[in-house]
Amino acid sequence: MLMDFSVIVPLYNEVDNVAPLTRDILSALSQSNRSLEILLVDDHSSDGTWEKIGQLRQQDSRIRGLRHQVNKGQSAALLTGFRHARGAILCTLDGDCQNDPADFPQMVEALADCDLVCGVRAKRMDNFVRRASSRIARAARRWALQVDFKDTGCNLRVFRREILPLLPPFNGLHRFMPVLAHGGGARVKEVPVRHHPRASGVSKYGVWNRLGRGIADLVMIRLYMRRQLAPVPVVEVMPDGPPARSAPPK
Repeated sequence: MLMDFSVIVPLYNEVDNVAPLTRDILSALSQSNRSLEILLVDDHSSDGTWEKIGQLRQQDSRIRGLRHQVNKGQSAALLTGFRHARGAILCTLDGDCQNDPADFPQMVEALADCDLVCGVRAKRMDNFVRRASSRIARAARRWALQVDFKDTGCNLRVFRREILPLLPPFNGLHRFMPVLAHGGGARVKEVPVRHHPRASGVSKYGVWNRLGRGIADLVMIRLYMRRQLAPVPVVEVMPDGPPARSAPPK
């Protein structure tokens, strides 16, 4: 059954954050009287996250729990969510409670004239090293890919399910979704969103475990974008008249 919204949350060892985050998502989107599901994707946590998801599912049937049998990373968890989602509109956010689900309604409104809405953390509650790393990464993307998005590291996003075919499944997808969607012809918009300090758990990312990966991913994406095909306008022969030009692809 097709839903209005699917909210996808990748999780790894976030046992203390699952319940408050789920509560905030329901509070943000339940007011619209549109059908909703929350997909909590556990990337083989070892701290009780999966058990907590089971408890939440018993309390609310709108919550769905999916568990990886092996740990495969954030991109894999998002892709699992995409493959199981039933929503016409998909929403994503991190599981650490730093993204604020209260920003979803304004992002859904912004989706009226585009295909993908990406959050930009207006005031990042991260340390200096992580903020500096993001600035360097943005400059590298701008130079290598000839496209500039302010904050591809923000996973607070809302988009139409029609853009899923534009997103190749690879380990690193979550950092390049706006770039790939834009390259495939989707209309992408950025909006400012809130960002909170982490209250529970620990970050899974640091400078050194991202640097080498980031360089390799950048090279791969550059090569891919050189061959990426956007939708092409077509002309169709009509049975009772001259060929008519189709509407431009969205």
